[in-house]
Amino acid sequence: MGRVIRAQRKGAGSVFVSHSKHKKGKAGLRAVDYAERHGYIKGVVKDIIHDPGRGAPLAVAHFRDPYRYKVKKELIVAAEGMHTGQFIYCGKKAQLTIGNVMPVGNMPEGTIVCNLEEKSGDRGKIARASGNYATVIAHNPDTKRTRVKLPSGTKKVIPSANRAMVGIVAGGGRIDKPMLKAGRAYHKYKAK
Repeated sequence: MGRVIRAQRKGAGSVFVSHSKHKKGKAGLRAVDYAERHGYIKGVVKDIIHDPGRGAPLAVAHFRDPYRYKVKKELIVAAEGMHTGQFIYCGKKAQLTIGNVMPVGNMPEGTIVCNLEEKSGDRGKIARASGNYATVIAHNPDTKRTRVKLPSGTKKVIPSANRAMVGIVAGGGRIDKPMLKAGRAYHKYKAK
């Protein structure tokens, strides 16, 4: 019988629960819509915030709703070099600049990406921890598939329609500094 690891115990309830009171919410890319599939949509980074229990900072981006008169606020895992007031563009026709979100099939080979979707439209699942990134290796336009290298080093073939954010996740170099004492590790996991 193996041990139930700490992250799994958090779901069991009773005294083993995750500390979710101060967490900022689920971070992901925009839900895919007509604007992203065919052109692009512009958003502005309003704020960059810390999320307890996460090494990477989050960006609060505001997009105009294409169908109703309102502003959609999205929580996105921030890429290195993002700043408040920056315009980010999401969609098929977006430019290849840091912070922009576009389908992997529209990126040249060798592009460094983060917040990569595992399945089309799942709003980003791969390379979201601080300092992590995936690399676009090759495209196969006939089968509409793209080969990417994941942070672990494995290569994976995913649909070219999957979106990703250009750049690496912010907050890198977090593990370079030694913890030095058990108490720091204790407090780190206390936040999770």
